[in-house]
Amino acid sequence: MRPALIAVLVTVMGCGQAQVAERAPRDYLFLWTASADSTQPDFLAVLDATEDSAGRGRLITTLPVPGLANVPHHTEHALASDGQLFANGFATGQSFVFDVTDPVKPRIVKQFGDVEGYSHPHSYLRLPNGHVLATFQMRHESGGMRPGGLVELTTGGDVVRSSSAEGPGVDSALRVYSAAVVSSLDRVVTTTTDMDKDAEASRMLQVWRLSDLKLLKTFVLPDGPAGGEGLLTAEPRLLADGKTVLVSTFSCGLYLLQGLETDAPSGSLVASFPRKAGTNCAIPVIAGHYYLVTVPAWSAVVVLDIADPAHPREVSRVSLGAGDVPHWISLSPDTRRVVITGYAELEHRVLLARFDTTSGKIELDETFRDAGATEPGVRMDNKQWPHGGTAAAVPHGAVFSRRPAPSAQ
Repeated sequence: MRPALIAVLVTVMGCGQAQVAERAPRDYLFLWTASADSTQPDFLAVLDATEDSAGRGRLITTLPVPGLANVPHHTEHALASDGQLFANGFATGQSFVFDVTDPVKPRIVKQFGDVEGYSHPHSYLRLPNGHVLATFQMRHESGGMRPGGLVELTTGGDVVRSSSAEGPGVDSALRVYSAAVVSSLDRVVTTTTDMDKDAEASRMLQVWRLSDLKLLKTFVLPDGPAGGEGLLTAEPRLLADGKTVLVSTFSCGLYLLQGLETDAPSGSLVASFPRKAGTNCAIPVIAGHYYLVTVPAWSAVVVLDIADPAHPREVSRVSLGAGDVPHWISLSPDTRRVVITGYAELEHRVLLARFDTTSGKIELDETFRDAGATEPGVRMDNKQWPHGGTAAAVPHGAVFSRRPAPSAQ
């Protein structure tokens, strides 16, 4: 074959390989991030999370949001298929809706504050009808703040309906925190931790009817042998059977709910962890018959087998640095990876862990790190931000991107 023809073929093949590499699916992390400098804007950061990629962990872009010191807190716990991500700035009571359908060019498509008097949104959940259910901590009244409630929104952030958490036996200090939607039973379960203080009302749970958002019952979780396990109800999670709910508390208790479809729902303590002073057990996720939760006393993420939810048993844990306080975790769409953010030594870092969905084993992903770093994880206090500035940043809510569905050929 003539040298000129060989050169042409090599060039064509090289271009083809480059185009294939360019079209190869990539994975991203979206980090809802506070600026440690209150004169600088908070922002959504996008990191490359593609496995076996030379650019893994690289900062792709940032999207600053209006206002200052919003205190970025919770986002949705996973990215929905429509690519819209709801996030709250708890201090200012602002909600932001990001469009991340193009991960490298995220956009703000909606911002809103109080809704029908309800203020300080906390959690957002997708409903079977495609809408979003938001929990609001409190409501403005002439005599001061009262319990908040639930607000159903379109994915564009427009109000569909709302419902108050006030009712018989409800403490005026109750603050709606997070929720689980149990559509098979026509129920919603909400927790009641006050973001500002450890109120006694924070040991309550509420049960609502999903079809009309009517509040049905408010009840208190019992304590266990250590005392205090029921205080600070945190995150309810629906199990794979579509009807069983486990509720975590920031006081490191884990409760199994019974009788959600009846007039007398209740909860029983099925597991607990030690609690370290100044920290709280926090965000859990469900992967099949495994329950993953952050346990700061152990600086770890712990995996429980919940095939029998009345008798959870630990099968694995990943221990982080002694000074790390893990708080937020979220699963990748294939449930094989876990993103971790938190406080103390973890305040300005993002970690990834690998999770085996068959065995329940979890281990730190040592390959996810800054270039040249001696420790795993990507730091958020050593960056020149694309939107400007170099202030240290504090990521909180963090979710993985979703790969587009394969196009029909």
